[in-house]
Amino acid sequence: IAAAVDIWAQGPAALPPPRQPRTPVLPVEGERNVLITSALPYVNNVPHLGNIIGCVLSADTFARYCRLRNWNTLFVCGTDEYGTATETRALEEGLSPQELCDRYHAVHADVYAWFRISFDHFGRTTTPQQTRIAQDIFQRLLARGFLLQDTLEQLRCESCGRYLADRFVEGTCPFCAYAEARGDQCDKCGKLINAVELKNPQCKLCRGTPVVTPTQHLFLDLPKLEGRLEAWLERTWATGDWTANARHITRTWLRDGLKPRCITRDLTWGTPVPLDGFRDKVFYVWFDAPIGYLSITANYTEQWERWWKNPQQ
Repeated sequence: IAAAVDIWAQGPAALPPPRQPRTPVLPVEGERNVLITSALPYVNNVPHLGNIIGCVLSADTFARYCRLRNWNTLFVCGTDEYGTATETRALEEGLSPQELCDRYHAVHADVYAWFRISFDHFGRTTTPQQTRIAQDIFQRLLARGFLLQDTLEQLRCESCGRYLADRFVEGTCPFCAYAEARGDQCDKCGKLINAVELKNPQCKLCRGTPVVTPTQHLFLDLPKLEGRLEAWLERTWATGDWTANARHITRTWLRDGLKPRCITRDLTWGTPVPLDGFRDKVFYVWFDAPIGYLSITANYTEQWERWWKNPQQ
């Protein structure tokens, strides 16, 4: 406290000179290097104050603090643009998914600029870099035996000639009999639903009756990683700054045992799966979207790996 009072009394002249901005911002040997990634806002709507406060503003505040400390700081963000919610909204607005994303990406960028959010780079996930990095990670998982194939039963609309993602199906809730339940959740009773469990299902696009059809998908073989993950977590919990809530949720997942996780979808809007037999599918958005942090950095600088594959700095 005495030191803070002393510095305060000396005024701005006692502060070190501000760091001169560099382009691009890259890690520097011997300095404190900070990479800040604000959660990627979803692109199918106009952002509101909750979006700003929930992730963007807090990250911006921390980025400004880091820069005031003269730490070498890179702050990136961008719009999350794949997934069925984009397709659904595009249909409602009579646009292609790409047109919808182009429109709302510009809206997001303008809103954050108006709030003077201090991003070093504000990008998006629908880029060639996203495709290249996501497919590379997929190929590495495949080569190392961390993927498996299995059959899922999905609703298919023969009139539209497509498998229906959860948001493209409506029907009667099997739990409370609500007549307008979605294929992923009932808005009346709040319970999660498997689309094939809906009674009287209807295709949201043509109102036809879909049929249950088997289809092949790819899964992350998470049980194969369980032992290595537990060992890594024990080391990280001993040295890291995990919150009590994060530890509890992670322990619950491990206690119940990890399950294989499907990473593909029968959609057209997404990153294509580069594997014979699955080239008509795309990656599930929760496999694809987190890779957006890497690809947005890669669109900022070709030397992106110096941030993401450089634990020494």
